[in-house]
Amino acid sequence: MSPLKGLYAITRTHPDLRNQVEQALRGGARIIQYRDKSQDRQRRLAEAESLLELCRAHDALFLVNDDVTLATEVGADGVHIGRDDADFDQARNALGDAAIIGVSCYNRLELARAAQQQGADYVAFGSFFPSPTKPEAVPADFALLIMARAELDIPICAIGGIGVEHAPAIVSAGADMVAVISGVFGADDIEAAARAYAAIIRA
Repeated sequence: MSPLKGLYAITRTHPDLRNQVEQALRGGARIIQYRDKSQDRQRRLAEAESLLELCRAHDALFLVNDDVTLATEVGADGVHIGRDDADFDQARNALGDAAIIGVSCYNRLELARAAQQQGADYVAFGSFFPSPTKPEAVPADFALLIMARAELDIPICAIGGIGVEHAPAIVSAGADMVAVISGVFGADDIEAAARAYAAIIRA
């Protein structure tokens, strides 16, 4: 399996974050993105180091949302950047050619084309469904995903309110990865939720 394929679980702030992430990994998450927009640098560093250790134990990738400095400090596998986040060239220069850099492209194929040309390792589109995490997110549709799959040579991640019931159609349209926050970390049984998504994405 390509390392950039499968269930892509994005964290949310939680006092028992390590345990939550371990459950997601046991359920089959292949990529963990550490997303924490707080200014608590010490806690963020400690959490990132802890989650990286877990990902190594489960042979999963560990990415950091936006913060190139934090990703460099802990030795993360890479970063995910958006329109208002770190500059791509700055991220590549800081992390090196071997690092994974993913780029948010929202609902715009031209952004994905540019990201691929720049050297992005994957692109992300969304929101495909209403998202409790980002209610203001721009909508993306399945036609975009189908066109992107036909045109792009790099892996594609779909994000945005994707419930397990939506995952088969998202994968069929061309997504290599399905990114989930609430669908996994908001579940009563995180491991079971992750396993349900992972089974669909592997199929």
